Amino acid sequence: MAVRRTAVNPVTWSAAMGFNQGEIVSGHTRTLYCSGQTATSAEGTPQHDGDMGAQLALSLDNLEAVLGAADMSLANLIRLTVYTTDVDHLFQHYGVLAAKLGAAQAAPPTTLLGVTRLALPTLMVELEATAVA
Repeated sequence: MAVRRTAVNPVTWSAAMGFNQGEIVSGHTRTLYCSGQTATSAEGTPQHDGDMGAQLALSLDNLEAVLGAADMSLANLIRLTVYTTDVDHLFQHYGVLAAKLGAAQAAPPTTLLGVTRLALPTLMVELEATAVA
């Protein structure tokens, strides 16, 4: 059975920002829960100190690597949580995230949270996701 996704948007403003208020997902056989992905190298070394755009792009690349290892892609996302140490700064680079999700035709329900800090002091963004196939 193929995965079927039905957007639930009692209001429409979020669709313009690239995410649905909710999604009904049926027919899936596998669920992948991803730990937070950050701007680190394969060895776990933080990258792009002070560059929010580059950190966001690398965090997305790292998320795509986890998805790919599970034979999934951004199109399989059903939930995305974005943690950042600077919400206003992240919004200046939100197009990086929106472009990747748009290219994958994905609009997962998304939550953006401002936090005091992440696990490593130089990190500014972390992406946590759930995907189904």
